[in-house]
Amino acid sequence: MKIQRALISVSDKTGLIPFAQNLDAAGVEILSTGGTAAALREAGVKVKDVAEHTGFPEMLDGRVKTLHPMIHGGLLFRRDNPEHVKQAAAHGIGPIDLVVVNLYPFERTVAREGVTLEEAIENIDIGGPSMLRSAAKNYASVTVVCDPSDYPEVLREMEEHDGGTTLKLRERLAVRVFDRTARYDQGIARYLQSRQQTGASFICSQPLTAHLRYGENPHQKAELYGRFDEYLEQLHGKELSYNNILDITAAVDLIGEFSAATVAILKHTNPCGVGSDDDLCAAWDKAFATDRQAPFGGIIICNRPLTGALAKGIAEIFSEVIIAPEFEPEARGVLQKKKNLRLLRLRDLPKPPPRDIRSVIGGVLAQDHDESAENPADGRIVTRRPPTQSELRALEFGWKVVKHVKSNAIVFAGADRTLGIGAGQMSRVDAVRIAIWKANEAGISLAGSAVASDAFFPFPDGLAAAAEAGATAAVQPGGSVRDNDVIAEADERKMAMIFTGKRHFRH
Repeated sequence: MKIQRALISVSDKTGLIPFAQNLDAAGVEILSTGGTAAALREAGVKVKDVAEHTGFPEMLDGRVKTLHPMIHGGLLFRRDNPEHVKQAAAHGIGPIDLVVVNLYPFERTVAREGVTLEEAIENIDIGGPSMLRSAAKNYASVTVVCDPSDYPEVLREMEEHDGGTTLKLRERLAVRVFDRTARYDQGIARYLQSRQQTGASFICSQPLTAHLRYGENPHQKAELYGRFDEYLEQLHGKELSYNNILDITAAVDLIGEFSAATVAILKHTNPCGVGSDDDLCAAWDKAFATDRQAPFGGIIICNRPLTGALAKGIAEIFSEVIIAPEFEPEARGVLQKKKNLRLLRLRDLPKPPPRDIRSVIGGVLAQDHDESAENPADGRIVTRRPPTQSELRALEFGWKVVKHVKSNAIVFAGADRTLGIGAGQMSRVDAVRIAIWKANEAGISLAGSAVASDAFFPFPDGLAAAAEAGATAAVQPGGSVRDNDVIAEADERKMAMIFTGKRHFRH
């Protein structure tokens, strides 16, 4: 389908001028409006105003300019339908063969702090989506472009096909249009719902990032959607798997808790060990010492540039993924000798998602992301003995980690490292026992440690087991009907205990 007339109206003018210059050179008549027309004329491109084409002036501050039969008739009439062709000719409607439109930046506008409802409303595009949808519906005859990245391919096809494009390209571009307009409308609905706090429906639309090799298991298909690659850049190694991405997400979420130089090791989204130290190698030693077995095939993350010395230590064990804000050249040289090891540069700590989404029978569950970051020092001391300053530092460290461990979760900690972790048990006392067993297996003494529990101790037995292992201080949310029994157990053992009032279940 040879392109003879194009309508161009864009907010994002990336690549616009060379694209339009090529169209102009190919003899394509260009219709345009407003700022787009002005930019094209300034670049020497011949442009016909839409108002001249329709014979109807722009009005209502530009709200009505392309909503006209001369525009939508030129897009929608079927070139293979004699009756359509006859009606178009009778009303003087000429075909429009190419539409180049991108939309008012509504999403960017509402993301700004302090944006008003009026500003948001004015950035709801009406004419743009209407033209895109009309052109996309008639992709059998009309080429439609909503993304500047598609300009080169359109020009290439025009050059190869005597000024026209193939049906295959037009179909693909049409699909992109309906995906874009759907996401655009959903963004508007989400914003207005949040303003009105209606929660009328669940709205989620994310662009496809990648088709994954498979899902959690090889017989499951899987895809990645959204903006994952805006935050993490893969520098080396084979492609990421579904399980890698889950672990990476958990790792980034965990490392965001720490401002001090920290190294964390995770496996199946659970922390295996976490250590903090100005010397990254020392931080690694602390993290790895917590559990020397579980890290095999795990994820390692640090919040400082990864040094050559640390790389040599890490390289001694098999890991799936290593994440850092930067890798020193020596570190890359060491780690890239393992061709399958994935190295990811964390460009920036992402803002937590506003909502956590999970599939359930017949629908989805949605909840606020757990961003609570309370400090045990601000909690309520419920025992006769308050914690010492060193115990407080250990309680704070353990509390940061335990919220990232699957429930029921227990973490024994020192001031700058984990000592034993018990995850995902059906009873809390079993989580305590596993954490103690893991510490014993690693040859770590729990004498003088602090113990953190993601939810309350329902019975004194869990706390008693922790005390017998050597813990002298505990932090937990509180809220059990047996809190008084647990407090009495702590007092009897001369433990210090703090209630935070916040639970951190992670199912």
